Amino acid sequence: MKDAMIAGLVDGTALGRMGDPDEVAAAALFLASEDSSFMTGSEVSVDGGLAQI
Repeated sequence: MKDAMIAGLVDGTALGRMGDPDEVAAAALFLASEDSSFMTGSEVSVDGGLAQI
C-alpha cells in the first residue's frame, strides 16, 4: 500500500522522482540567507513540479 502511494506521488511530479531532504533544506537555507534579502511575498514550491501539472 505504501509503495503504491509513493508511486502515485512520483507519477504526479514533473521530475518523476521523490525529492531528497537535502533539496528541501537547500531551499530553506536560501530563504534564511542574505541571498533572498530582496524577495517579498513569494511562494517557493519545493515539490518537483507537482503544483504545475
